[in-house]
Amino acid sequence: MAAHPHGGLHAATICPMHADGALDLDSLEAHFAAVLATEGLDGLLLNGHAGEGVFLSRDEAATVVRHAKAIAPAKRVLAAVSAEATAEAAADAQAARAAGADGIMVFAPFSWALGADPRAILAHHKGIAEAAEGPVYLFQGSVGSGGLHYAPDTLAALLDIEAVVGIKEGSWETRAYEDTLRQTRALRPDVAVMASGDEHLFACFQLGSDGSAVSLAALVPDLIVALDAATRAKDTDAALAIHRKLYPLARAIYARPGHLAAARLKACLARLGRIDSPACRAPTPPIDPAEAERLAAALAPCLEPGDD
Repeated sequence: MAAHPHGGLHAATICPMHADGALDLDSLEAHFAAVLATEGLDGLLLNGHAGEGVFLSRDEAATVVRHAKAIAPAKRVLAAVSAEATAEAAADAQAARAAGADGIMVFAPFSWALGADPRAILAHHKGIAEAAEGPVYLFQGSVGSGGLHYAPDTLAALLDIEAVVGIKEGSWETRAYEDTLRQTRALRPDVAVMASGDEHLFACFQLGSDGSAVSLAALVPDLIVALDAATRAKDTDAALAIHRKLYPLARAIYARPGHLAAARLKACLARLGRIDSPACRAPTPPIDPAEAERLAAALAPCLEPGDD
């Protein structure tokens, strides 16, 4: 994977909270610093699904960005926006940019899973890009998520937006990933395609990628960096060995129901003592003890001696 000016390895971070749902800014800063202590990470993705962005107010989301830039001024900070209304998402993008975000990642509103008119998808992205006045990243959602995965014609129209510089490719299927990769390389070779299906990073990295933006990099960043390095070195055996550690953990975190992924990540980080509380904002429930033990079992092979 050659270096790409808009690619690189990004950790999709969580947003620590107190039991009452208030932001835990001390834990937030410690989380950012701990993740970025791993050499080889290029930046952070904030306020995405793992970061519970849909539950944050505009001011809270901007606060997360400001704290990230204070901790890591030299790293790329991407801020996700996911509001349903274009005007709201555009205002969120402006607030994030004013807080220091280097780029905006447009997450598809969840209502699009019911089906979205391609004209609406294009207009939404154009409105956000105009407001953001800077780099914009697309999010290619899972093939199993309905309208959150863009068809080739829709993706081609989105790639016509000049501000688009990258794609977080979360098709969650290697065939669909390669389709996106090939189409983007043909239409906009200047756009970074970043593999972002946590379970399938090995396969996608082997096919070719300009980086990644995954939540596993907020939990076990050393393994994501090592997987990237092994792929670059064409050491397939080493890369496959890392994948075999990561796969059960990714499966455990992104098991159904998928909306519990942030809670599962927090349960792991709290168990490791990296955040003070595993609390999520309502209505997300806590992880029950049985599932917490399953997560711990999946996490254990991914830890360096002494991490647990």
